[in-house]
Amino acid sequence: MFKLLRNAFKVEEVRKKLIYTFLMLLVIRFGSVLPIPGVNTSYFADLFKSLSSSDAFGWFNTMTGGSFTDLSVFALSITPYITSSIIMQLLTVAIPKLEELQKDGEEGRKKIAEYTRYVTVVLALIESAAMAIGFGGSGLLYNYNVGSIIVCIVTMTTGSALLMWIGERITENGVGNGISVVLLFNILSSLPDDLGSLYTTFIRNENVAVGVVMAVIIIACVAAMVVFAIVLNDATRNIPVQYSRKMQGRRLVGNGQSVIPLKVNTAGVIPVIFASSIMSVPTMIAQFLNVDYSSIGGKILLLLNSGNWCRPDGYTWANIGLVIYLVLIILFAYFYTSITFNPLEVANNMKKSGGFIPGMRPGKQTSDYLNRILSYIILIGAAGLCIIAFVPILVSGVFGLGHLSFLGTSLLIIVAVVIETVKQIESQLLVRNYKGFLNN
Repeated sequence: MFKLLRNAFKVEEVRKKLIYTFLMLLVIRFGSVLPIPGVNTSYFADLFKSLSSSDAFGWFNTMTGGSFTDLSVFALSITPYITSSIIMQLLTVAIPKLEELQKDGEEGRKKIAEYTRYVTVVLALIESAAMAIGFGGSGLLYNYNVGSIIVCIVTMTTGSALLMWIGERITENGVGNGISVVLLFNILSSLPDDLGSLYTTFIRNENVAVGVVMAVIIIACVAAMVVFAIVLNDATRNIPVQYSRKMQGRRLVGNGQSVIPLKVNTAGVIPVIFASSIMSVPTMIAQFLNVDYSSIGGKILLLLNSGNWCRPDGYTWANIGLVIYLVLIILFAYFYTSITFNPLEVANNMKKSGGFIPGMRPGKQTSDYLNRILSYIILIGAAGLCIIAFVPILVSGVFGLGHLSFLGTSLLIIVAVVIETVKQIESQLLVRNYKGFLNN
């Protein structure tokens, strides 16, 4: 990694892109501490501390880099854009016109990106309006009137749109993967607080020898999780494909070999995000409405509250909610993969181009084979996601640490973005080397 950065800074073009990305990240950090005019910046931080399910908000606050609880200009961060992207991806499968646009090359993808921006602004507007109107009268706004509500809505919506624009500029003028880099930066910005929490819980009150042992154990556990996340992110099942020879003019061409790389974790972090949302939203609403937890409905809500899972001093039966959560991750892994990867379409495309899987007939038999392979690959990937999601819940429940920004879903995002960014920098260096070779 350090060698790559050193080589990158030696190349003027790549160095400019790295510096541009760094300056854009500084702008993000500045906006993350710039408060919204007329807003009580400690409102959400105090509210979440008073809620027994404060961990339900941990993931969202991590994605915003702490801007949400601080109620800064970038309080919504790029969460509306992420939601918009997922919505557009699902609609692409459901609406034929959008599916045609996606297959229509670069122009079609640009059009879908344009629609994604519009949906992002609409979602940001709805979310900011809900926050300003819903919480404004209970202490969020110092002066609860039309003027302060409009200022709050416009500021948060504009901040989210600006972050989306910065992400796109990083993609075009920086190291690439702009939105992912912004998300990575937000997650890493919470790292110092989490390390401080680990130090306070396991090391500060211990003697030197015990403190060193605990530090080594923590580092080893985190390193093991990082390695596991890297393996889960990169693991693929390569399906061999043979292309038959055909006449082109007076020559026989083809007879090549290729592979279809099926990722083990095909759905990425989407199943965990979906499952977390379904489990946490009812709990958050119940907290705001002061639902009586002694009732049957209240006890059901306790099952959905991740703050009650794996706690030695809590409700043992509440761990049923953890089982439901893990089952939802597996179900969403199958669901999301089924709408993003079509084995029948892949089999038909192979048949049209003269390709076939050795031992399989082109068409339906190939499609059935891909379905069988995909079924157990998804199960392996979903099991890996369950492990990644379970570890921080276990640590949080047993030791009462709260949400840790560098474990769980966040860890998968960190690993995926870092690997992809490194590949982007390497490809830019490689292109530069090819250009230099051709010029010589």
